[in-house]
Amino acid sequence: MFTSIVTHFNVTDKFISFIPLLFLLSFLSVKENQNLLQKEEIIVDSNYTLEEIFSDSNIPEWYKKHLRLISVEYFSFDNKVHRGQILIHKDLANDIIEIFKVVKGKNFPIGKVIPINKYNWDDNLSMNDNNTSAFNFRYVKGTSKLSSHAHGRAIDINPILNPQIKNGKYFPADSKYDVTVLGTITSNSFLVKEFTKRGWKWGGFWRRNKDYQHFEKLN
Repeated sequence: MFTSIVTHFNVTDKFISFIPLLFLLSFLSVKENQNLLQKEEIIVDSNYTLEEIFSDSNIPEWYKKHLRLISVEYFSFDNKVHRGQILIHKDLANDIIEIFKVVKGKNFPIGKVIPINKYNWDDNLSMNDNNTSAFNFRYVKGTSKLSSHAHGRAIDINPILNPQIKNGKYFPADSKYDVTVLGTITSNSFLVKEFTKRGWKWGGFWRRNKDYQHFEKLN
């Protein structure tokens, strides 16, 4: 009988002494979950609908009907996760979704990803804002030929860091190509490998004029 009572109190004492530890573990678990939520908080850079994008445009219906608006997530230069949107040809949408998953996984910084209607369809304004974009109903500079962007079959990434260099001139004008800067695309970049293995071509491989920001898949 005495042994039974002693055993009971020993077990009870041990349980009581264990309560603070349970409380501490519970508290740490709550804090950890809160930290995870804070880390995963997403900054929304773009949240358009297709109707909003085309509301003030004169783009022919034939081009619009082949497009798809997709959302992508990426780390920007503030090291926080952002969500943007890409307007791309529907046949290429899955490629872009897959590639941006790799981009996010690699923590490769992307300035912002906003459809170019935000810039009144002005490519220069978009580039100067280091904006990554795809569809834009425009012509190749200095020609009457529609750009591959007009068909939704090209994308420009971090233009300020990955300029087009044509006849010694940089586009955008204040850009600089420095392979040591994060967000810059080089021939050894995983981005080039991800695009090319899906049949895309990179403007950085062009012989005469380099376009380091540019990837396209024409068919």
